[in-house]
Amino acid sequence: MSGSAVSSGPLAPAARLRGPLALGGGRLLLGLLLPLLLAAGWEVAVDAGLAQGRLMPPPSRIGATLWGLAVSGDLQIHVEATLLRVAFGFAFGAGAGILVGTLTATLAPLRWLLDPTLQALRAVPSLAWVPLFILWFGILETPKVALIAVGVFFPVYVGVAGAIASVDRKLVEVGRIFRLSKLALARRILLPAVLPATLVALRTGLGLGFLFVVAAELMGASEGLGYLLVDGQQFSKPEQILAAIIAFAVVGKLADALLVALTSPLVRWQDTTRETL
Repeated sequence: MSGSAVSSGPLAPAARLRGPLALGGGRLLLGLLLPLLLAAGWEVAVDAGLAQGRLMPPPSRIGATLWGLAVSGDLQIHVEATLLRVAFGFAFGAGAGILVGTLTATLAPLRWLLDPTLQALRAVPSLAWVPLFILWFGILETPKVALIAVGVFFPVYVGVAGAIASVDRKLVEVGRIFRLSKLALARRILLPAVLPATLVALRTGLGLGFLFVVAAELMGASEGLGYLLVDGQQFSKPEQILAAIIAFAVVGKLADALLVALTSPLVRWQDTTRETL
């Protein structure tokens, strides 16, 4: 059997995949290097008596707290509660942001009417909405989802409106020269032009959704990672606070990676060096 026949056998695809998989594994290990070094350094410092671990517990205590929460099932309950709130808030906020951003960017009178008010509301701190939403919706799930949706809405709105406003006029003129209908113009020229910036806006909105969920879970929540933070502060349990922070970091990163994985095929046509930052 010739060498060319062997190379075209069933092992060839696996060999071609080995390089990207190894590269992905190397990136993952490199990304974990810094937090692991910091954790190991702090553990050694506390064990050697060079630092106190009362207010800043060593990683071993934080890991034991996370393990205890996981074994008892509490961690899963809190993570699921937070993810469910973020998912609903992100869906409502992102949907509204895309819709309003598209309308204000394409209709000048609507932009003159709505944009000044929306830009002013964008500067309102997240905690300022809490008493108003409690007054309007009570202390159940509705105000929490509404607060997260507000946090997601503004970056998506600004990103979508800015992306549409920055579309090169020459691209639109080319479409008109080829006598494309408005639907074809939107599908073949405008949508590809605004899609990359829209996906970045969605990632930004998702990140703010996780920021706003902490404020949301201050509104009478009995479950969620934000509740773990408040409970740890009230009962002076710094290891629980740090465990909740680590859980937020891991869950947020995984959610962002999932969003990138789901949206990457939409911009695969781009000839760029796009990386999953």
